[in-house]
Amino acid sequence: MSQTTRILAALIGGIAIGIAAAAWSPANAIAATAVTQPIGSAWLHGLQMVIVPLVVGLLVTGIGATTEAARAGRITVRAMVMIVVILWSTTIMSALVMPLILDAFPLPHALGSALRAALTGAAPVGPVPGIGAFFDTIVPTNIVAAASSDSFLPLTVFALTFAFAVTKLPDDRRRVLTGFFQAVVDALLIIITWVLKLAPIGIFALAYGVGARTGTAAFGALLHYIVCVSAIGFIVLLSAYPIGMIGGRVGFGRFARAVAPAQAVAISTQSSLASLPAMLKASTDLGASPATAGIVLPLSVAVFRATSPAMNLAVALYVAHWLGLPIGPGQMAAGVATAAITTMGSISLPGTISFVASVAPVALAMGIPLEVLGLLIAVETIPDLFRTVGNVTMDTAVTISVAARSDRVGAQENTHEVSHARP
Repeated sequence: MSQTTRILAALIGGIAIGIAAAAWSPANAIAATAVTQPIGSAWLHGLQMVIVPLVVGLLVTGIGATTEAARAGRITVRAMVMIVVILWSTTIMSALVMPLILDAFPLPHALGSALRAALTGAAPVGPVPGIGAFFDTIVPTNIVAAASSDSFLPLTVFALTFAFAVTKLPDDRRRVLTGFFQAVVDALLIIITWVLKLAPIGIFALAYGVGARTGTAAFGALLHYIVCVSAIGFIVLLSAYPIGMIGGRVGFGRFARAVAPAQAVAISTQSSLASLPAMLKASTDLGASPATAGIVLPLSVAVFRATSPAMNLAVALYVAHWLGLPIGPGQMAAGVATAAITTMGSISLPGTISFVASVAPVALAMGIPLEVLGLLIAVETIPDLFRTVGNVTMDTAVTISVAARSDRVGAQENTHEVSHARP
């Protein structure tokens, strides 16, 4: 049985046993949570303990990777510009569209209240921070205090400033620092892997409490989450088609037919890396030269996950909606920036690991508790399909768009050189 299957079974089993226990003896079922809740909380704390250094490491390595790519050739620079524009655009889209989806199809208030009560470790609802408070707290006076108090907005500002400062160092010193932070990130991801080995136990303990307190409504809430978050991924997926058609100068049918095999591989493997050969064939079939595709596609797989920032932000916004937490403009801005930047520093990982590594920094930057994420990890498999298919489709669209420009310019330059070489 795969780890994903064990986690999902723990979620379903925990909720089901909680429901059955509450039906048999409500008082005893709630009393049992005095044992299960600390177990689930301890597992969550294991995930939370790595988030602060992980955020700093991802920001430093992400900015470093972007800068390294920008120092490369013309094709790479064009690809990076397009990648950055798409990442920020899709993240802003998520910030605008996800609240509209939740307004149009809200989680029932009674259900949200019950779920909030079931997650006893969640923070109480507070007032929405105003724009004045946002600017007052955005620059940290003590970075150690900000890190120890989980004040992720000032921590993110410091990490970004530090990351850009690292890019200005001489090459030898810059490589030492970026290598150090990459090693830190790799070590933290190993710790996350270890903690996730215990996920069936932690998720079962959390799910039991939710089932005992909310009954069958818990299943409805999880289904609501899957649909809402997957909708954001589907929008990003759909946006890849006009980008590929306009940028690559191909028709809809031709683009759809060429990218379909890569999408099929993405669905079956849930891996952009495994889809690379199929993406390469799709790109060359759509007119990209093998040389250009051979540069842009590996770069895209390494630093570009088009759906990730949009869907990560959507998860954080859904959790806030679930818990009844209002999100102010300052919090939204912090979430958008954290989602768009940290995704470029995160390597391709299995869904459960990347979910923790990428969503937790966004949630904490917005002041959103992480308790609910422990349950959502278990149902990440379905949204992860939209993530992978959307990423593969957008990677192909970016590749043929860059190729349409670069290959044409290269051909014109070659023609110009030949004409000047003639006697």
